[in-house]
Amino acid sequence: MENSIELTAAAKQGANPVKKFLRMRETGLILIILALFVAMSFASPYFLTWVNMRAMVMAFAVEGIVVVGMTILLISGGIDLSVGSVTALAMVIAGSLFLAGVDPWLASLVAIAACTAIGAFMGFFVTRMGLHHFIVSLAVMVIARGACLLFTGGRPLGLFTLPPEFKFIGQGSIGPVPLVIIVFLVVVLCFDFMLRRSTAFRKVFYTGSNEKAAAYSGIRTKRVIFLTTTLCSTLCGIAGIIYMARFGSAQPTFGLGMELNVIAAAVIGGASLNGGSGTIFGAILGAALLSVVSSSLSLLDVSVYWQDIIRGSILLTAVSIDHYLNKKRDAGGKA
Repeated sequence: MENSIELTAAAKQGANPVKKFLRMRETGLILIILALFVAMSFASPYFLTWVNMRAMVMAFAVEGIVVVGMTILLISGGIDLSVGSVTALAMVIAGSLFLAGVDPWLASLVAIAACTAIGAFMGFFVTRMGLHHFIVSLAVMVIARGACLLFTGGRPLGLFTLPPEFKFIGQGSIGPVPLVIIVFLVVVLCFDFMLRRSTAFRKVFYTGSNEKAAAYSGIRTKRVIFLTTTLCSTLCGIAGIIYMARFGSAQPTFGLGMELNVIAAAVIGGASLNGGSGTIFGAILGAALLSVVSSSLSLLDVSVYWQDIIRGSILLTAVSIDHYLNKKRDAGGKA
């Protein structure tokens, strides 16, 4: 009898990880992505080719670095609409300094530092002035885009004389794997590990879940919000430098609509617009899903205008699901 009870308990313990995996939001995303892969393998003979797979990964790898920053910021209860403009500004600052005779590595460090300063600027207005992330980042989005156009006269900066060792950041490969993907994976793994294991990063969840309660428990919530805002802009700066090295130019209009893709990826992956929840792994799966959808629509010759409508619809659906889950969670908490 005792043996049978022990076996039953062991069986339940063995089944728990499986049930937990099936209930994870990431599991649903993985299944959806796999279903799209199967469907597109029949719909287009070019979908599963190495060229298309590489293009898909490259398409969201650098943007995925920005997704990491946005996800952490969303978890803390913030949001940043300026990510596309700040990424473009990093390209323009570094490109302008390089054309003025500054070493490209030093120019890149200055550009990343400028993006960090922009994040600190936004963090100051949010934490000290009491303004909402939405309003501050919207203003910075317009200011940064205007600065891009002002510095370049609205024209792309051709950076054809960039040294090969610098271009290697965006164009080189280590074996068969592009360096861009390696950098992307390092960023994702590091921040995913810290969000799951680091005590300091757990404060991000507590702050986003209930800022007042977190403050009463001794967490310096203003500092957490300031740092996550600054981190998001810093990662935008890093992404901008990689883009510059990859394309060999600085586009003042680059990143238009990037905030839509980045926020959509994070929310699809489980990050709540109300803060307090989300994972880096889920957000990257969201970015991968959007990349697969975009590639599929292109291969099926769907109009670019329809692609925008579909991406917007995906974002609206994700936000609606997030809102429903939050209401259900709140109702369960009250009960």
